[in-house]
Amino acid sequence: MSLETVPKELKHLRACLLCSLIKTIDQFELDGCDNCDEFLHMKGSRDLVFDCTSSSFDGLVSLMSPEDSWVGKWQRINRYVKGCYAISVSGKLPPGIINDLKSRQIHYRSRDTSVKS
Repeated sequence: MSLETVPKELKHLRACLLCSLIKTIDQFELDGCDNCDEFLHMKGSRDLVFDCTSSSFDGLVSLMSPEDSWVGKWQRINRYVKGCYAISVSGKLPPGIINDLKSRQIHYRSRDTSVKS
């Protein structure tokens, strides 16, 4: 993650429903998710950005040294790129995308801590 991908404004921020990376709508549409675009394919698709991200999230963690961060380990983001991450993200990926992840043997665990998944 480069300095250009750090959100410059707080409006229109969204968090990825798979990894909880926070970016603006435009950043997700332009670049996809730095961690998950291989699976979610948001790059270039505003519809997928709205399906795979949420504007409703709590807390924010800035991850600068993923491999050394105990907070990164606690949040299960220590293997992701440097960036800003939500503590909890409200919402769930669409069933079709969850099924696609399962077929790739990728375990989807909701980042929504307000409900039991």
